Amino acid sequence: MPVVFVVASDWTLRAALRAELRELRVEVLGMETAEDVGRAIVAGEMPAVIVVEGAAPLALHPAIQNLVRTVRTILIASRTETIPLPPVTRIFYRPVRIGEIVAAVQELLQGGQRA
Repeated sequence: MPVVFVVASDWTLRAALRAELRELRVEVLGMETAEDVGRAIVAGEMPAVIVVEGAAPLALHPAIQNLVRTVRTILIASRTETIPLPPVTRIFYRPVRIGEIVAAVQELLQGGQRA
């Protein structure tokens, strides 16, 4: 079963997205830091899709940037903060509905190139 990483310092984003995806029987791991991501990968978890909050300390971390280069990524970005990132599969700007993100994750898990 494919795994989705939700990487965000905003716990409400993590919790809401995880709850919605789990209702759809998607395996989801919520993480707050790049170190959490590293621990999950070392433990053998490799995501099929990642959802990353576009906050500078998190999204600019080298481990996150390396993962974004190799895994289909949905970025949840701020309209007021700009950060350099490698190309991502899809960008949502805040405010965004959880349902929109869930639909994009589902499409990516089903093999869609564009969410």
